[in-house]
Amino acid sequence: MSKLFKPSRPEKEHQVTDENIYKNRRTFLKSLGFIGATAALTPQASAFNFFGDDDETSKSTFHTQDLSFAPATQYKTSETQTPYKKVITYNNFYEFGTSKDEPAKSSQAFKVDPWSLTIEGLVEKPIKLSYDDLLKRFPLEERIYRLRCVEAWSMVIPWIGFELGQLLQQAKPLSSAKYVAFETLYDPKQMPGQKSRFIGGGLDYPYVEGLTIEEATHPLTLLSVGLYGKTLMPQNGAPIRLVVPWKYGFKNIKSIVRIKLTDQQPPNTWNLLAPHEYGFYANVNPNVDHPRWSQATERRIVGGGLLSTQRIDTRMFNGYDEVASLYKGLDLRKNF
Repeated sequence: MSKLFKPSRPEKEHQVTDENIYKNRRTFLKSLGFIGATAALTPQASAFNFFGDDDETSKSTFHTQDLSFAPATQYKTSETQTPYKKVITYNNFYEFGTSKDEPAKSSQAFKVDPWSLTIEGLVEKPIKLSYDDLLKRFPLEERIYRLRCVEAWSMVIPWIGFELGQLLQQAKPLSSAKYVAFETLYDPKQMPGQKSRFIGGGLDYPYVEGLTIEEATHPLTLLSVGLYGKTLMPQNGAPIRLVVPWKYGFKNIKSIVRIKLTDQQPPNTWNLLAPHEYGFYANVNPNVDHPRWSQATERRIVGGGLLSTQRIDTRMFNGYDEVASLYKGLDLRKNF
């Protein structure tokens, strides 16, 4: 399969946009027969959503709450943060729609309380957390992380949550546990994209993901319950989602209801759909292109309007070099 493009440096604003990549991925899904004509954005709507300064925040009916948390200290960056408005209106969450603006529009009635998150499998002490437990069981802290999407756009987001390793430690993993599997809520009544693969982007639901036990217990790996000081909006994965900042965004599974420790490598939704395009590890790697576009650079979303993005170089592990030791001796081109 030929690459869509391999950008040279420097690019100009009009030459290459991640919106083209996004459309290319949708074209791929449509070629498989999984996205109907009604799901496709018009060029005008697509351009408006990406470059415009729409007013989706004023249409939100979902109520968030303020969180108490420790401000970011060790885990932060001085890079410009993506405005809250962009973070909650430019999303991939196919359960609520395959266009970037659909999740914010179709998820406002989503119910997050009551909620149940189970930790099970190869553990001594299985755990079941309620909605209140998600917010109160552990001290919450802010982590300002870069988020890099496989579609070659990126954001900088002040997440709020707690380390996944803290939760796993309480469950007391058995020595035989090698992987951690995750599962999103399955509720087609609330998540219209789950009603059919043909309107949900061709994905099998519920959405599933997985990490090695070493990745899951790394201090950078976060279970997030909020951003910008407030609880998560549904389109961002309320009430709890995974944030693994050195991996592409599709690894950061949303609205988690189940975590299972296992001795077998768990399945991953996008890998099941297209294993030659979306690997298990999915580490950000500028030296390994997606089969249909380059990963050497990314478009950082920093604001609204026509100057809403900046083209920057992509860094190995998204700049989080401290995780490199996790992959010592592993061929990261083969194990992409």
